[in-house]
Amino acid sequence: MAENAVITKELATGQFTDELLDRMRGLIGTELRTDSCINNEYATRIAILRMCEGIGDDNPLWTDPAYGATTVHGGLIAPPSFIFACMASVQFGWPGLGGFHAETIIDFFRPIREGDKITPRVYFDGFDGPSESNFAGRRIKDYIRQEYWNQDGELIARFICSRMRFERTEMQARRESRKIELPHPWTDEQIEQIENDMLAEVPRGATPRYWDDVNVGDELDLVTKGPIGLTDEIAFVSAGAAPIPRIAAHRISLQRYRKHPKWAFRDPKTHALEPVYSVHYNDYAASLQGAQAAYDVGIQRTCWQLHSLTNWMGDDGEIKQATSQYRAHVYLSDVVRLGGRIEAKEIDDEGNHVVKIKTWAMNQRGDNCMPGTAIVRLPKR
Repeated sequence: MAENAVITKELATGQFTDELLDRMRGLIGTELRTDSCINNEYATRIAILRMCEGIGDDNPLWTDPAYGATTVHGGLIAPPSFIFACMASVQFGWPGLGGFHAETIIDFFRPIREGDKITPRVYFDGFDGPSESNFAGRRIKDYIRQEYWNQDGELIARFICSRMRFERTEMQARRESRKIELPHPWTDEQIEQIENDMLAEVPRGATPRYWDDVNVGDELDLVTKGPIGLTDEIAFVSAGAAPIPRIAAHRISLQRYRKHPKWAFRDPKTHALEPVYSVHYNDYAASLQGAQAAYDVGIQRTCWQLHSLTNWMGDDGEIKQATSQYRAHVYLSDVVRLGGRIEAKEIDDEGNHVVKIKTWAMNQRGDNCMPGTAIVRLPKR
């Protein structure tokens, strides 16, 4: 970077040039550096607890060592989403372009136990496009493959992170066409019902949910999140699940932004330097990204999906795979209700008794802002 590079009050506005596309094609297959994005190396009790608090999941299987010792696991384990508290993702390529998390595909192979050391390895698997879209004009969809390994050389999970990359000027031009009323005008009665619904949620826990007893068409119990507030986003960051790269302050952040000026902008109100990641808690940054206001993190929403599944399946169940697509922003003040329906019962190639589930995340406007799927192994009588 040039020594006199200036960080402006705008987010960088790059374009899809032939040179950029050729350079990114040449990087396909590259293993990426992760040092600046790792938040937790070890699954300590406190690290697991902070992750649970950051996504609102108080299942005792993750939070109470004494309870964990009584289960089939024989001790405290982490929720499947803890992989994101180790490392959510990496900042890579596409200088000056905007990005939204578009899709997640996760395969889980074994649980994370208290004390495990988790090592991520990350690879750039390529991209599709550019292609045209009504949402953001020209866009590409890229693929980052993240693998999480424990101290015994065992693969914990494989995560395919797909992002939509776009030219911010095009996204900003379409902003008004997506305008909605924000913040949402909740009544006191509606808020009371939402909070009562949340307080009534109970994980299945030690009572097994047997494969024999579920049927195609059965629906999962709902898990409710919201109204989403600023502290919910702060709690998610504090859990270690974001951002990419880690947020830092003062001299450390200044040095990073001087080295990578496209990672930051100068807030016109406070004159402080803010990371691009602040679109999740800063309305001005979100508007530069072409959104209406600050919005949730894609991986955060997937963590809610996993919370919904683990609540339903009980201590003896196991998520084998989960997929999710991000179809709309979840803005601060929104409420999301996560559920699902059993679509099939099968015995897989390994002899596991599994159910295939269609999942959803409905906001108060009736939009399914995260359609997805899951494969869950259940115990057999």
